[in-house]
Amino acid sequence: MEDIEAVALLQDPLRRRLYEFVAARGREVGRNEAAEAVGVGRTLAAFHLDKLAEAGLLEAGSRRLTGRSGPGAGRPAKVYRRSGVERGVSVPSRDYRTAAGLLAEAAEAAGLDMELQDAARRRGRALRGPGGSCGDLGGVERVLAGRGYEPVLEVGEGGRGVLRMRNCPFHAVAEQFPPLVCGMNLALLEGLVEGSEGVRVRMDPRPGWCCVAAESSKDNED
Repeated sequence: MEDIEAVALLQDPLRRRLYEFVAARGREVGRNEAAEAVGVGRTLAAFHLDKLAEAGLLEAGSRRLTGRSGPGAGRPAKVYRRSGVERGVSVPSRDYRTAAGLLAEAAEAAGLDMELQDAARRRGRALRGPGGSCGDLGGVERVLAGRGYEPVLEVGEGGRGVLRMRNCPFHAVAEQFPPLVCGMNLALLEGLVEGSEGVRVRMDPRPGWCCVAAESSKDNED
């Protein structure tokens, strides 16, 4: 019931825009910044941000946005970031997380890593576009966004584009069985990028991010 009530808050268009803005930043966001981004007053934005924090969808804290400390630095401002608490709603109630955990436990105990990765690559190939590939890094980004990975395009070494993902769709099971699930995830994305123009995937574990990154396999020649 608590999850239903929390998710129901996002039915309000303004709250949803505020939540999506904070989530997309990947860092702490102040009230003024959030208000300007969605085009409302600071007081109204603060009201809705606090409602989202009370429901556990955002985490609230405080810090000095000026970056200074000591006399004259100003009072700490309230800031928000996306909560790490996972919310799920199913009507009627379902428990796929337990089933996934049990299947992962059995696969790990039986040493089925390679079989799981083969299945993941096949699924990744099935996610590609009608032409048999995602095209380029931009096409891969669109597919990953649609799968909930929340990709962020950065510029890497040699001017190569790098996609890092703020969200791991398999987070709950990956926490319990990291080698098994991260290997599955890598294989899934390997299947996805097969045939794409100059795109490869690799392990890139970072706290709070997906364990896999996609990148252009060619340096920027411009």
